[in-house]
Amino acid sequence: MQTQVLIVEAQESLGKLWQNFLKRQGFDVALAVSQKDAIDSLRFDQWDVLVIDLMLPNSSVLAISDFASYKNPDISIIVVSASSFFSDGSIFELLPNARCFMNQPIEPDDLAAVVDHCTRTANRDRAACSS
Repeated sequence: MQTQVLIVEAQESLGKLWQNFLKRQGFDVALAVSQKDAIDSLRFDQWDVLVIDLMLPNSSVLAISDFASYKNPDISIIVVSASSFFSDGSIFELLPNARCFMNQPIEPDDLAAVVDHCTRTANRDRAACSS
């Protein structure tokens, strides 16, 4: 089964770049460019990984992330940002499901590696819990 990845990125061209690259790597990927799009996608579909831009305009990234964690307690959240404000690691206190903080610009290869790592770690943890 393919890993389901939701990218929440206001810069549509950047989001599409990541989306297309991750699709070529074998992931099932959708793009949301606003809080409303993200909440709708989270409400109606099941996601394994959420890639979210911390500086999403006119949005509450915390609300989106909380809703994602409510809908799927095992979701891995990858936070991306051009700001270094949370580079001290405090984002992990605010978002319990945050698995990685990546500073932009981000190479698509690096994003794919982190998504893959989050997926493998989550699958390993699920297998350990069911043993």
